[in-house]
Parts: sequence; C-alpha cells; structure tokens
Amino acid sequence: MKQFLFTALAWLAFFSPAQSQKLQSPNGKFVMEFVLLNDGTPSYSLNYKNKAVVKPSKLGLELKDDKKSLLNDFTVVDTKTTTFDENWKPVWGEVASIRNHYNELAVTLNQKETERQIVIRFRLFDDGLGFRYEFPSQKNLTYFVIKEERTQFAMTGDHTAFWIPGDYDTQEYDYTTSKLSEIRGLAEKAKTANVSQTSFSTTGVQTSLMLKTADGLYINLHEAALIDYSCMHLNLDDKTMVFESWLTPDAKGDKGYMQAPHHSPWRTIIVSDDAREILASKITLNLNDPSKIDDTSWIKPVKYVGVWWEMITGKSSWAYTDEFPTVQLGVTDFSKAKPNGKHGANNANVKKYIDFASKHGFDGVLVEGWNEGWEDWFGHSKDYVFDFVTPYPDFDVKGLHEYAKSKGVKMIMHHETSGSVRNYERHLDKAYQFMKDNGYDAVKSGYVGSIIENGGNHYNQFMNNHYQYAIEKAADYKIMVNAHEAVRPTGIARTYPNLIGNEAARGTEYQSFGGSKPNHVTVLPFTRLVGGPMDYTPGIFEMDLSKMNKDNNSHVNSTLANQLALYVTMYSPLQMAADTPENYDRFLDAFQFIKDVAIDWSDSKYLEAEPGQYVTVARKAKGTNNWFVGNVNGDAPRTSTIKFDFLEKGKKYEATIYADAKDAHYKTNPQAYTISKITVTNKSKLAQLSAPGGGYAISIIEIKK
Repeated sequence: MKQFLFTALAWLAFFSPAQSQKLQSPNGKFVMEFVLLNDGTPSYSLNYKNKAVVKPSKLGLELKDDKKSLLNDFTVVDTKTTTFDENWKPVWGEVASIRNHYNELAVTLNQKETERQIVIRFRLFDDGLGFRYEFPSQKNLTYFVIKEERTQFAMTGDHTAFWIPGDYDTQEYDYTTSKLSEIRGLAEKAKTANVSQTSFSTTGVQTSLMLKTADGLYINLHEAALIDYSCMHLNLDDKTMVFESWLTPDAKGDKGYMQAPHHSPWRTIIVSDDAREILASKITLNLNDPSKIDDTSWIKPVKYVGVWWEMITGKSSWAYTDEFPTVQLGVTDFSKAKPNGKHGANNANVKKYIDFASKHGFDGVLVEGWNEGWEDWFGHSKDYVFDFVTPYPDFDVKGLHEYAKSKGVKMIMHHETSGSVRNYERHLDKAYQFMKDNGYDAVKSGYVGSIIENGGNHYNQFMNNHYQYAIEKAADYKIMVNAHEAVRPTGIARTYPNLIGNEAARGTEYQSFGGSKPNHVTVLPFTRLVGGPMDYTPGIFEMDLSKMNKDNNSHVNSTLANQLALYVTMYSPLQMAADTPENYDRFLDAFQFIKDVAIDWSDSKYLEAEPGQYVTVARKAKGTNNWFVGNVNGDAPRTSTIKFDFLEKGKKYEATIYADAKDAHYKTNPQAYTISKITVTNKSKLAQLSAPGGGYAISIIEIKK
C-alpha cells in the first residue's frame, strides 16, 4: 500500500494537470488517461471498473542517426475527441455482423526543439484500448529510420502469463504458463528447436500475450493492422513489471524505414474479468480498414483434405527421386530420373484423395511436393529453388484438374518459397496465372527456413511488406491465400478477406515432431487466434504415428474427441481434415462430425473459457438454424457444464454428442470415444466429461415439424 501511494504521489508531482486528457469507453467501464510529463514525454494509463490495468506508461520512438528522437520535449497543440458507431458485415467470420463502437482521442504533439509533430490516436472500446502513432506530412519530418519504438505497458503486478519466447523468425513454440517474474529463468527451457529461430532476450515474449491478474482480470496485449512496419514483440523489465515494445530489425539492425505521412500499427489492450469476453472481442478486426476488394463473391470458406500428413509423418516424401545430389531448375532432367517410390504427389495417390473428397463432400484437395526442386530445397541459401509452374513427371497438372473438376472438387496449390522471397516475387504473376489457367483458386504458401535475402528475419518490415504484396497480388487474380511461416495475423483479413488462413503458430505438424502439450489448444484461442484464424490442420484420428511410419515414434497428444472439437474451438474459414483417408475409413462414425460441421458462422457463443484449461464454444451455421459445439480440455479431467439457452425458443433439436469415453486419456487411450443422441431445447443443460487432453463435439440439428 505504501509503495502504491508513493508511486501515485510521484506521478502527480511529475505532470501538469493542464497536459492531461481522459477518455471513457462507450459503456463507461474503461477510462484511459493521457498525460504529458514535465519533460514533455507522452504517457498513458488504463483503468477497468475502477481498477488499474496499465499503470502510467511512456510512449515514443527512438530514431537512428538523429540528434533528437521522438521521445520527449513535446507540447500539446491540439486534442480532438470523436465517437464512432457502426455495424459491418464480414465476408466470412464467427458472426454475421460486427459492431465497431468506440470513443476516440487524438492528441497532436509538437516537439519544441525540432518543430516536428506527431499524433497519438487512442480508440477506447467497450472491451479495450487501441492506440497508434501518426506522422503527418511536414517539412521537418520526411524520411526517418526507427531505432526502436519505446511504447510501454506497465503491469500492476506479477501476473500469470501464457507466453512463448520473443523470436524474430518463428512462433512455433509450445506455450509456457508462469509468473512474469519467472520468465527469465524459464526462457531457455521454453525454446524448442526450429529450422529458423532468432531469440533476442531472456525476458522477451511475443504477442498476442495473454495475462491473468491475481484478482481475476484477463489482459491481452497485441497489435492490429501491421502494414509497412516491423512486427512488435515485448521485452519485460522483470524488476518493475514493465513491458516495452521491441520491433523486429533487418540485417543492419534497423527497425523501420519511414516516410511521412505514415503511421504505426495499433497497439491493443483487451481486458475483461470474464475470459469469454477476451475470445469474443473484435477489437483487432475493428482497427483494420474495411475490405479493399469490391467484389468478394469469389472468396469462399473451404473444407479440404490433402497429400500432407503422410509427408509430415514420413510415410511419403515431397521429393520425386533420390538420384540427384543437387538440382538446377531447367538443367536437371527429371524425366530420366528413377522415382524413389515414396513421392506422395503422384497421379494415383492424388486421385485417391480427390475421390475421397468427392465422396464425403469436401471442397478441395491440397497437394504438396508436386513441383520440381524438392530434392535440395532446404538449407542452401538457394535463390532459384522453385519456379512454381513445373510439375514432376508423375504429376499431371491438367489431367488432375479435369479429374477433380469432374468430381466437383477444387485443387489447392502449394507454393513453398524456402525463404527466397525475391525468387517468389519474380515468379508471382506467372505462378498465379498458372493457377488460374489450371483451375486453382487457393494457394498455401510457405516460408520455411531463414530468409536468404540480406540475412533478414521473417517479421521485419521488408518481409511484412512482402507478405502483404503477395496477398494483394493474389486478389488481382482472385486467389485466396493461406500463408504458413508468415508473420502472425493482426486482423488484415478484414481489409483483404482473400487471406483466408495463416499458420503463424505451432500447428498440428508438431504432433509428428515430438508432440505438443495437451493444453496447447486451450491457449491458442487466447493468443494466436486474437489476430485472425489459424490453419491448425486438425482431425488426426491415429495418434500412434509409428503406425504411419515405423521410424516415427511421436504421439499425438490429444483424444479423438478433442480433434473433432477443434473444428469449432479453433475458428477458421479454412479447415482441413488432415489425416489420411485410410484412418478416416476406420472411424467413419466419428468422421461424420467433420463432414457435418460448418466453416462459416452467423453467430458464436463462448460458453466456458479459462486459458490453459478449457474452452467451450457454440456456433450457428450461416444460413441455417443448426448449431455446433466444441469443447477442448487441458491436462486434468473435468466435467463441463453448459446450457443450451442459445437455441431458438420453441424449437426442438437433435444433438449428436461425440465425447471422450470414461477411460479416455490423450496418452494411454486416445481413441476411446462415445456417440450418443439426445433431444434438446433452449432449456436443456448438459454435464459432460472431458478427459485429459480431451473434449467433446456436438452437432445440433433442428427437428423440422
């Protein structure tokens, strides 16, 4: 108490009340205060329901090769407050309509010595705060280089954090749960090997960062609208519990090349005393611009299968032959090579997946390893690694397209860049036109390995501009994009809804690389999914991967019922049934849920939520009166209790429940499940067991009179 009083008095002594501005959220639960300190340093604080969420925190940017940074010596020359309220309809999403309602404060600051101006714009919503830096056109601030952004987030205590290590090149880590004060000691243990990784600090973490206070407040720190700027990480001073922004540098260490007029991404703080409201927040989307694609009729949610998991597990390979020690495109003659017998992208195998997709009503088939170059694609700093148009001898592009078309199935293209983005951009128009000529409307792109141009990182300004360029170029060709190994999403899919998927986190593939924690999928909705949907590739039914490949001893740390629930809890308009047809054929009764579950929704209700422990979601299929429920559980067994009060009054529904059996366990008995049917109404309740690493899935279909 004495420490808090001292801090408050020190704060009061350090600013002039005339330089203070308050902003209240529309519902009055949030109060943000902007304060200019006596040395002209801008700062802010945030309260929720009269509780401090962010203590007074400094704002500003440090510039390179400049005698005066944009940190202090400011005066307030103008303040403007506005209110905004609209409802907008996403092209696809968790709900049919989104309300964008906020109060705004724009503070114009003038730096006395340099006569340079910046604007700090705050938007306070009913579920949190967004703010950004703006650099108006002016003669004294034209071109400048950011050395570091100095945005602070001063925490009120030693909160519990759900975090992954700060890294310029990968987000593919399991989450660690710890106190903030414990991050330093756990930093090395929290890292797992990746083909490209660059950590920067023993207290550095990535956004979206989920926190929980001792008195039950949930706090999420992230960013929105990451355009022409470096990705933000957070570095913790674990003595003061203050996070400071830490941008991703280029190879020279520079963190942003700016030309006014310009602005930063939004920094976001989502807060609630109910974890479900964190999941339901639409701040990230609302802080992005409306769609820049006028005609969005060609953008369709996709449920697909593919030649992928058999490669990930080692049952088959991307490469066509083992004969060549190196490959040079246009020189190496694959028509004379001896096939290795393991190449997955062959005509017969692809037709098997097309037949399976057609039989079970899937929209598309993804095929990886179809194009020349996979024999030595990785780890050589190779520029001309793929041309994205030349297939292997056993992959008939036109013939397979016609076969798929005759079955009512679309083919999904795969573009792996191997980190050679210059090569990809060089071929992009030709590759996209090749896709359109051969009936491909969607592409999965990849950026595995180190970025070879100038030794850059995956998340710096240059690379973020590349990812954006690829999305916008794809829109010109009416192509949907699912980017893997790219920067984590920040709501840009509102502006470019052809971005229908991202990986940008530790996905299902890691279940084949040693496994992920069983509670991993109870954390992702609070972290990675805050920025946008994830192509998590769920639906694995065979957990013992030695049955796929005798040399693979990995185990999928999930029950079968948990895998079904992911189609509801891990929102995405792009959902893969990732296992092989053979494994689905063994469990056709459970596979029925994957066939039935929708991928586009008119409404979503978060019924239960606690980060790292459990998530239960109900979603209404767009254009129907049918609902689907998913529950995923963490390490400990639990009884989930839910109400069906989201159902329409006076209606009856048949609920098919796919649940863990009593003896189910993610490690020892993952394929133990039960299927039952009951009639429910909006007055019904359910108490359902969820096993360790387990869960349940429910399809709720209206009974027509």
